Amino acid sequence: MPGCQGGSQGTKMGRVSGGNVRAGCVYVLMHPPLALSTLAHPSRVRFAISRCGALLLALFAAGVSAADWAQFRGPQGSAVSPESIAPGPQVAVAWEVELPGRGLSSPIVVGDKVFVTCSSGPDQANLHVFCFRAADGKKLWERVMKATGRTMAHNKTSVAAPTPCSDGERVFALYSSNDLFAFDLVGNLLWLRGLTYDYANASNSLGMSSSPVVIGDTLVVQAENDSESLAVGINVTTGKNRWKKERPKAANWTSAVVFKGAVALQSSKGLTGVNPSTGEIVWDYTDGAATIPSSAVTQDAIYVPSNGVTALVPEKGAVSQLWRASGLKPGTGSPLVLGDSIYVLNGAGVLVKGSLSNGDEAWKLRLKGPFSGSPVAAGKYIYIASERGDFQVVDTTAEEGAVVHTVELKDTILCTPAISSGAVYVRSDKKLWKLQ
Repeated sequence: MPGCQGGSQGTKMGRVSGGNVRAGCVYVLMHPPLALSTLAHPSRVRFAISRCGALLLALFAAGVSAADWAQFRGPQGSAVSPESIAPGPQVAVAWEVELPGRGLSSPIVVGDKVFVTCSSGPDQANLHVFCFRAADGKKLWERVMKATGRTMAHNKTSVAAPTPCSDGERVFALYSSNDLFAFDLVGNLLWLRGLTYDYANASNSLGMSSSPVVIGDTLVVQAENDSESLAVGINVTTGKNRWKKERPKAANWTSAVVFKGAVALQSSKGLTGVNPSTGEIVWDYTDGAATIPSSAVTQDAIYVPSNGVTALVPEKGAVSQLWRASGLKPGTGSPLVLGDSIYVLNGAGVLVKGSLSNGDEAWKLRLKGPFSGSPVAAGKYIYIASERGDFQVVDTTAEEGAVVHTVELKDTILCTPAISSGAVYVRSDKKLWKLQ
């Protein structure tokens, strides 16, 4: 194991504590990044994958199982669980654990482990990664790092706004400070990047929140803003850049989705499909898009928050528009597709069901809001937590839609839930809950 390293003047450094990383040691954030291969645990957790459709084949290629919820809004960023058994609907709190800091990031689930990030301290400069056992909420490990980039953020958000992601072997934790860490599943630090050291002006005054996405052996990170706006593809093993692309200079809080092997990067200009290995643009939609709610994906199309919602079929070098529904206007939450319908939660807290074939409205259902997070789904149910802590379960097969169950968590909740193995995971600034 390497010893602690001191930093010369002008060198950005991070402090990591816990586990097999020597507590209190300072590691220099190098460019190229410091690859701590000697810290890696020799064992790797691998999961059996059932082959049942293109989505599960994609999960197999990514090294995660069908039950895993390994990134923001789950498999491929679809917000829909592929599991056959949906939670509830009469879910209740199975366990809850205290968290020491703030966070808008969603939990992710890999195998029998739940991972979540938070930030603590007066300026939120303490960056936490937690691993809990899914069965009972027991803390398996915690790591605490010091931010090297800017920790300024709007009061409503936090430094732990981006959701971590996993390829089934590693967990990648990104923060609004543009600090990026890779751990194995037992908590060993593999590598780290201080992206502010590399890209000094990649920030905005409200805080960053785009979540990373991993596809194959590439981690895609967006740092989009009105100054040094960029996206990078990073080798998951070494932490080194595979590619870097300049992005539109405008504040952007959306997260990428994966469609037919391409990473779809959304911005105010539209949606761009990028080859994750090379950064090559494979298709481009340029009719504008939202900068807060992200796109929804199916095996056949992408549904973009653009002029309402616009349904697109991207192909190499071209994008075909299926339909546009100006009445489907998502608020901060992203749309989702379930069966033959698309669901949008608008800024007034009304859930709108539309036809997947043409976007025509089927029904509207007022929920108990307001909302910051996005809805997620499994089976026939949609799950969403309000800012006031009302976790609601919606039966989408009811004639006009129906809220069939509510759990009062009595805390401010701004995150998007995660679904795995018949349970839903939700977090606030204070707690993480398992509902089952």
